[in-house]
Amino acid sequence: MTNQTGAKLGILMLDTRFPRILGDVGNPATWPFAVRYSIVAGATPQAIVCDDVEPFVQSFIAAGRGLIDEGCTGIATTCGFLALIRPRLVRELGVPVAASALEQAGQVVPLLRSDQRLGVLTISADSLTNAHLEIAGVPNSARIKGMEGSSFAASILGNKATLDIERARAEMVAAAVDLTGTHADVGAIILECTNMVPYAADIARATQRPVYSIYTYLRWFHAGLVPPQF
Repeated sequence: MTNQTGAKLGILMLDTRFPRILGDVGNPATWPFAVRYSIVAGATPQAIVCDDVEPFVQSFIAAGRGLIDEGCTGIATTCGFLALIRPRLVRELGVPVAASALEQAGQVVPLLRSDQRLGVLTISADSLTNAHLEIAGVPNSARIKGMEGSSFAASILGNKATLDIERARAEMVAAAVDLTGTHADVGAIILECTNMVPYAADIARATQRPVYSIYTYLRWFHAGLVPPQF
């Protein structure tokens, strides 16, 4: 992981050791622009997704301030569950914060027909509470599908040093197909987990639905931080 000169987007990283493959938010080669990273020590996926984020809030704020001091004018995170603390990050940091791919719901839902619903693929449906969804602007009508029991979830939440990429791809596609098969009214899918981005194209092909992720969100977010010069 390399911080890049002139970056305006700062990304708050969980404390992880799983592979940050191409497409992952934590791989700088994923982005067509410069980014800077700051790791929040002790904030593992298990701690943030399954346990309690509160002990780490001040550490996220401190890391965000560090990125701003280094020249960043917008802050993002590497976990969709951090939507829960976005209002506090915005208040304390004083710059725009894109905390979760779920925050795109307000943009995506108006694009759908009135009889269609938003689908959400999450690493843990058991841990994704109404509080997370409400603060991110996800409607109550959204269809939620979790990755519980998958090797993907075991690698990410278990913070393992290895990841079976092709197995994860197959699991992700199967979960998305199950989501749209069970709920035929799903008109678009948001990938809550930032580590799902490498499989977005596969999911879109398999479900024939548009797929939104932290990648689509931060491409849009960065375009506001650094508008193209024409």
